[in-house]
Amino acid sequence: MRNQPALWHSPSWHLKKFRPDEPVLYFAPDVLHATARRFQTGFDGLVTYAAKANDTAVVLDNLVGAGIAAFDVASPREMWRVREAKADAILHYHNPVRSAAEIKSGIAYGVASWSVDCLHELKKLNDAPRSNTEISVRMRLPVAGAAYDFGGKFGADPDQTVELLQMSHQMGFATSLTFHPGTQCSDPQAWAVYVKEAAEVARRARVTLQRLNVGGGFAAHRSGLAPDLEAIFDRIASEALGAFGPKMPALVCEPGRAMVAEAFTLAVRVKARRENGLFLNDGVYGALTEWRDIGLPDRISVVKSDGTNVTGATMPMVLFGPTCDSIDQLAEKMPLPANISEGDYVLIRAMGAYSASISTGFNGYGRQEIVTVADL
Repeated sequence: MRNQPALWHSPSWHLKKFRPDEPVLYFAPDVLHATARRFQTGFDGLVTYAAKANDTAVVLDNLVGAGIAAFDVASPREMWRVREAKADAILHYHNPVRSAAEIKSGIAYGVASWSVDCLHELKKLNDAPRSNTEISVRMRLPVAGAAYDFGGKFGADPDQTVELLQMSHQMGFATSLTFHPGTQCSDPQAWAVYVKEAAEVARRARVTLQRLNVGGGFAAHRSGLAPDLEAIFDRIASEALGAFGPKMPALVCEPGRAMVAEAFTLAVRVKARRENGLFLNDGVYGALTEWRDIGLPDRISVVKSDGTNVTGATMPMVLFGPTCDSIDQLAEKMPLPANISEGDYVLIRAMGAYSASISTGFNGYGRQEIVTVADL
């Protein structure tokens, strides 16, 4: 399913013809479909998509077309957007803190899985239906290997997880367990540690887990060698079998970044070159927001407005965004061709995740046009 036809062969073809002065996100549907197949083929369980990474209609529609039927959602707004793409989509509401109004919306949308990490939040779900509904207790551990840890905000310690599993079972819910190893995690050992602890916690709670959700965290290819997702898939499967035995729970994963990142390339234009650095037409209030937290990528090229490549020796440059705010500046210098000049375009691969979804529109900047291409 492709809502937007691929009218252009590649980003450089489009840039050469239109010379856009605003940021452009180039989207390749075939790449997104291929990534969806990679997860569906390689992961031994249910593949859900974390809508927070990119909930634009073109992404959701194409994932539905690729066979993704279950989605991790964090708000009623995301539920609505997912159901616009697929009316009978399976919804996993795995934001573990919810208001009473949000819970009411989740029940109305027919949420199939609710994540909790404390007794107070579990008790708030007392009115949720028991039939075809699971509570997935979110556990946290001090596991290294990610760009940044998710355990500081969400998650129950193992002892708390035992109590939550027991209480969920007593309340009549199907009981499951979930965790998140942290964003941009490429080390299979992180999942192995969690899976082993999950089995131990389930034994202590004397509860049979219906499912084990191994979360997201799968790394996108931002720099260096591409992450070996298959090695992670295989390690998860082998560790689950070893820890739980032949009656192991069904596995679930919820990739966001790794599912959608590779399908987009961002093109930003140099507005000006000054002694103190380059001024771009997008910055930390737009598609580059996340770079402050996870660092700069290196899958970058530069082209002129006529489509020719800008090559040669590089030098580290300060990058400023387009807004009037002085903090609209990247913390790290980026190596770029020394001869880059005003009007040139910087093309950045793997920008499908957390670009359009967290752009603010501050000062009238930070919105990107999405253009469909055949190849990136």
